[in-house]
Amino acid sequence: MAGMGAGPDHLFNLRNQFYLGAYQTAINNSEIRNLSPEDAVERDCLVFRSYIALGSYQLVISEIDESAATPLQAVKLLAMYLSSPANKESTISSLREWLADPTIGNNATLRLVAGVVFMHEEDYSEALKHTHAGGTMDLHALNVQIFIKMHRTDYAEKQLGVMQQYDEDHTLTQLATAWFNLAVGGSKIQEAYLIFQDFCEKYPMTCLILNGKAVCCMQMGNFDEAETLLLEALNKDAKDPETLANLVVCSLHVGKSSSRYLSQLKLSHPEHVLVKRVSSAEDNFERAVQSVA
Repeated sequence: MAGMGAGPDHLFNLRNQFYLGAYQTAINNSEIRNLSPEDAVERDCLVFRSYIALGSYQLVISEIDESAATPLQAVKLLAMYLSSPANKESTISSLREWLADPTIGNNATLRLVAGVVFMHEEDYSEALKHTHAGGTMDLHALNVQIFIKMHRTDYAEKQLGVMQQYDEDHTLTQLATAWFNLAVGGSKIQEAYLIFQDFCEKYPMTCLILNGKAVCCMQMGNFDEAETLLLEALNKDAKDPETLANLVVCSLHVGKSSSRYLSQLKLSHPEHVLVKRVSSAEDNFERAVQSVA
């Protein structure tokens, strides 16, 4: 798996910042000396994926040129896919072409991007075709997410087992455990809450950590605490789609208007699942929100 080599792991902190949603911090701290060529490519991928997470698609598209390594070309494809719904089809056909090329088709970053793109398309079996073999912690974590979306927690649990066997304390193992616990529900939600609480104590707060904790609170019926956490997340990033979507749900439960959050979500993320469900005529607003919650 990635990072299994002997010797110091120069990218450990950078990876952690990316996984926990500290995207700007990752970008700011990416000048790392004495990297091997392979590590330098991974570093650049993490930086460009951080820019993608911040919505800076055009920057990624313009900075990665034709001569860049395959993993970087794959990250550029992801930026192209997310930046332009109109050109989605051509981006997906390029992706399929590359995956079919025996010289690069098995590249872990390309497979990861394929998994992310097809998961966005809700074509889970196509996503798994490329991610299921695993090989990196990122791919296993993505498999957990895909299986959860398919409501197959049994398969998600197997992937989680592989991650735990490799490194129980790895940030992605902890995150995937929390997602799994939230999907299973019941008494597991408290366990998920404790994982996010642990992140809060170890690392600077990010929207990702705050939202994770808030979702646990909502599932346990603690909507006041959830609202406090979500407003703190909103302070960090007023356009974060998950924060806005969770605030829509949370506001309904604490008896406040959610229309402003929904308007912001519509403006900044018209493709968000909540926006789509609310705007489809056959669904009334309350039911749409419940289905997402």
